[in-house]
Amino acid sequence: MPSDQLLNRITIDPQICQGKSCIRGFRYPVDWLLELMSSGMSNKQFLGDYPDLEEADLQAACAIGARLARVQRIEPVGG
Repeated sequence: MPSDQLLNRITIDPQICQGKSCIRGFRYPVDWLLELMSSGMSNKQFLGDYPDLEEADLQAACAIGARLARVQRIEPVGG
């Protein structure tokens, strides 16, 4: 699925999870999904434990994480 379609699965609503980026209006914050993925939880485990999630939702979380991680340059702080 193209990145733009994936990113459409990410929603921000002040009434859900204090306005954090979530998956399709559910109470699944993107940062929480990324943290679980980084801990080694597999897509199969996600989809088994959270049946409202779809494979594309996990891809969307990775896509937004990648987009947010892009930086032009890193400036040293302090020094």
